Amino acid sequence: MARHRLNAKIARDDKRDWVVKRRERTRQLIELGGLVAKAGLIDLTDDDRAVIFGILVDAAARLRGEDRDKALLLWWRRGARAFEALAPEREPRA
Repeated sequence: MARHRLNAKIARDDKRDWVVKRRERTRQLIELGGLVAKAGLIDLTDDDRAVIFGILVDAAARLRGEDRDKALLLWWRRGARAFEALAPEREPRA
C-alpha cells in the first residue's frame, strides 16, 4: 500500500517533458469527454460512438466551409448560454 502511494507520488511529480505533455493531453481529452456528456450526447445517442463521431465530423466539415465564422459565433453563443445555465450546479454547496 505504501509502495503504491510512493509510486503514485513519483508519477505525479515527474517533470520530464514527454510526461508533462502526456498528462496535459490526457486532461484535455477527459475535459472534452465531459463536454460531450454535458451536452447530453451520450444519452441522446444511446452511447452510439459512431453517431457521436458523425456529429463531430459534421461540425468539422462546417468549420472548413464558407460559413465558418457564422457557425463559430452561433455555437459560441449557445455554449456560453449553456455554461451559464449550468452555473448554479457548479457553485459550491453550503
